[in-house]
Amino acid sequence: MSKKPISFGKITLNFQKETSDNGASSGFGTFGRPIQEQKEIEELSDDLENQHVHQVMGIKNFGKKAKNYDIQEMMERAKKTAQEVAKKAMESKSKDDDEDVIGPLPPNLGQDDNNDDIGPPIPLNLIDKDKENTIITKQDGEDSYDELSDSDDDELPLEKRIPNTHEVEMHHGSKAVVALAVDPSGARLATGSIDYDVSFWDFAGMDSSMRSFRTLQPCENHPIRALQYSATGDSILVVSGSAQAKVLDRDGFEVLECVKGDQYITDMAKTKGHTAALNSGCWHPHIREEFMTCSQDGTLRLWLTENPKQHKSVIKPRQQGGLKTNPTACAFSRDGNTVACGYFDGSIQMWDHRKNFVNTSNVLRDAHQKQTEISSIAFSYLGSYLASRGNDDTLKLWDLRAFKKPLNIFSNLFSRYEQTDCNFSPDDTMVFTGESLQRNQDVGQLLFYNTKTFETVTSIEVTKSHVIKAIWHPKLNQIFIGCGNGVVKCYYDNKRSLRGAKLCIVKTHRKRQSVEVVSSQQIITPHALPLFKQEKLRTNKKKMEKERLDPVKSRRPDLPITSGQGGRVAASGSTLSSFVIRNLGLSKRVNDEQDPREAILKYAKEAEENPFWVAPAYKNTQPKTIFADEDGPSDAKKPKSE
Repeated sequence: MSKKPISFGKITLNFQKETSDNGASSGFGTFGRPIQEQKEIEELSDDLENQHVHQVMGIKNFGKKAKNYDIQEMMERAKKTAQEVAKKAMESKSKDDDEDVIGPLPPNLGQDDNNDDIGPPIPLNLIDKDKENTIITKQDGEDSYDELSDSDDDELPLEKRIPNTHEVEMHHGSKAVVALAVDPSGARLATGSIDYDVSFWDFAGMDSSMRSFRTLQPCENHPIRALQYSATGDSILVVSGSAQAKVLDRDGFEVLECVKGDQYITDMAKTKGHTAALNSGCWHPHIREEFMTCSQDGTLRLWLTENPKQHKSVIKPRQQGGLKTNPTACAFSRDGNTVACGYFDGSIQMWDHRKNFVNTSNVLRDAHQKQTEISSIAFSYLGSYLASRGNDDTLKLWDLRAFKKPLNIFSNLFSRYEQTDCNFSPDDTMVFTGESLQRNQDVGQLLFYNTKTFETVTSIEVTKSHVIKAIWHPKLNQIFIGCGNGVVKCYYDNKRSLRGAKLCIVKTHRKRQSVEVVSSQQIITPHALPLFKQEKLRTNKKKMEKERLDPVKSRRPDLPITSGQGGRVAASGSTLSSFVIRNLGLSKRVNDEQDPREAILKYAKEAEENPFWVAPAYKNTQPKTIFADEDGPSDAKKPKSE
């Protein structure tokens, strides 16, 4: 039984509500009335109570109960309504299949049972049955930043796929730029030169002046030979003319430095690092902590960033006769399972990264001319082709499935740098390389060749100098070129390229306004009244000069101890010489004319009367001392003849 008091002004009524054992209310309430009638009475009493509270306290709707909803009943109604709508839609579709349905279709209507698409279906006017890939571009006259589909790339000729409609020029310095690196996201560019400098360029922070935000010399007086960002873009590998490679972070601060080996050890496998100048280096494409370097000591070494004091493994290549040879270029395959290297004897050797590096997986002895550097080795994106660039003025294209003869040899490509590289386009349809200037040439070119027909696609006239490095970034769709006159050029397409240099050219370069400072001129009026006299400018020059002479205020260090003038005079007994002189009693000079015998006999009487050391010990046995006179011997000892 539960009681609820209800007041009508001064009258209070108590209503009781009977509940059964299971908590459900019974059919009759208090006073034998039905429950419905009792509810009406309670509602009336609640209204009277609310009116009373409103009159006393000014609060409306006091104690009003919230509405209760039956969720299960609502879901059943919604389900029933959905079934009716679906049934009507099916009937209308069966009557006329040609009519379009307005509005979103019901779930699983007109779709296959295996289709698990979520959300409303695609509108029919945007579905193109002829093309699989649909591109929604902007209106004419606006730049489109949407990537083109593969079908459109296939339709374009090879010459149109090269992003060379616009160019931007950046100045690294006056020496040749022999190293280029762009991070995987395309946000930053790093350039290295033979002038020992490494410059960092941030496309998001640069304006149209195209200035680098940092230039440093990470390897002191060693020329930079190779730069490469890691797979994550958080660090950059610096390979220089020294024997120690370095790893910097994105802002150019040093992270680690590889150890240098012992150059007096004959077996290079017993040393911890390289012992001669480095030639090239690169990161592993998938293992972010591993990188590789090759050196003129005839070894390739794999390193881990966790332990730069010891190489992970070492590779010792050999010539055909068994002698060692110097590696000039090294590279990982796109999947990271193969290590390839070109050597000074003209050979290309490969190892399996998943096994030990004792036996080679592929060897080609006569890949290029002997005693010439292989300046670059590049794998295609699909991993089926290999391109090699040599200083024998050739570019060779190889098929890794039949790695015995080149697919084609592109000749008459003069190169005077050991870092002249080659690379593939992102779709592997073209291979490109730079060309150095000859005597009869005025402009350096970047040449593009078709990988299927081996024909020259096009050539870009870059600058009036050598073309050394070139990178075609797949995400930005921009080409970065390093030249022999210290210029770095970037080529892009205004419609097909993304971000990168396009972010900089739209920002206008604003010169900083110099603040003009007008010096106040002092007017000297010696005969003016005291009220209008200007105080003299008191300078601290004389005061500082005076304090400079004071050894205490200037904190002057102690002067050296010297016997002459200008030094600090030693105190008595502070030096060894003064201590010895004082303790020997020679500070007061003795008269040279005094007889030393008289000086000793002066203390004879005192020694005889007050013996202290020797005399008491030999008092009983010591004979009497007899001293000879000064004039001569005594009478007893005089000769008898006298």
